[in-house]
Amino acid sequence: MTAVSLACLLAVGFTPPLRTEAAQVSRCAGHVVPRRTGPRSPKPEDVAKVLVQLGKRLSGVTTPTQVTVPTRVHVITRGERKVTDEDVKAQIDVLNSAYGGSYGGVDTGVRFRLDGISVTDNALWFNDPVGNERLMKVALHQGGADTLNLYIAQLSEQMLGFASYPYWYHETPRLDGVVIDWRSLPGGAMTNYNRGFTGVHEIGHWLGLFHTFENGCELPGDGIADTPMEARPTEACPADKDSCAQHPGIDPAHNFMDYAHDKCMSEFTPGQAERMHQMWAVYRNTAPSA
Repeated sequence: MTAVSLACLLAVGFTPPLRTEAAQVSRCAGHVVPRRTGPRSPKPEDVAKVLVQLGKRLSGVTTPTQVTVPTRVHVITRGERKVTDEDVKAQIDVLNSAYGGSYGGVDTGVRFRLDGISVTDNALWFNDPVGNERLMKVALHQGGADTLNLYIAQLSEQMLGFASYPYWYHETPRLDGVVIDWRSLPGGAMTNYNRGFTGVHEIGHWLGLFHTFENGCELPGDGIADTPMEARPTEACPADKDSCAQHPGIDPAHNFMDYAHDKCMSEFTPGQAERMHQMWAVYRNTAPSA
């Protein structure tokens, strides 16, 4: 997905910040402005490839019904600390509520255990965790494939967070983890995105879920049978949206893996829960420690 410039964002008024990947160019009224390469992002064809890999690797593997994720939170600061331990705990509480089905949808059986909070004062990392991703993560990353490293810093106006995927771990273990904007935490300053659901969304990627709008109206979509296909990300909080009328079901605008405002997000599906467990069994429960 290509990001728009801030000027375009203000003019359009409803374009949401990106929850994951950064674009390499910014397009506004036909003018292309070069930008540095953003964090790695999956390709649409990855869905089909991952489905094939899962089919092979799940043979003879027992898929867990409950998963507890050891979580290490790395708070990056620029002088004054903006995220307290209580803020971090509030985010963990939101994760457990969302993945437990408290807001709606299914209880995924995934829970998060806070195993530690580190605080690092580094203005470069705080201001630009994308450009400094490797330096930051190599210095701070802890644990193996089953440990969630959650980095909290400040991203641009066009990005709320970004994440690594389970099938990337073997290739780049030290870069595994999730980065989110501190203003997206519960009670934060990011209007429409301050209920902690950016963390929920990005960690969904870390657990193996693609966007619900992946591949648009074309098969295999996001690879999940019970998330209806949608042609484009959800903007704001629509009452009804059906962008793939040729396929059954209205758009999953309330799904945590779409792009709606936090107040609209409320659920994971049974199929998504099963996929998280499959991904855990194949990639996160068996990969070597970093």
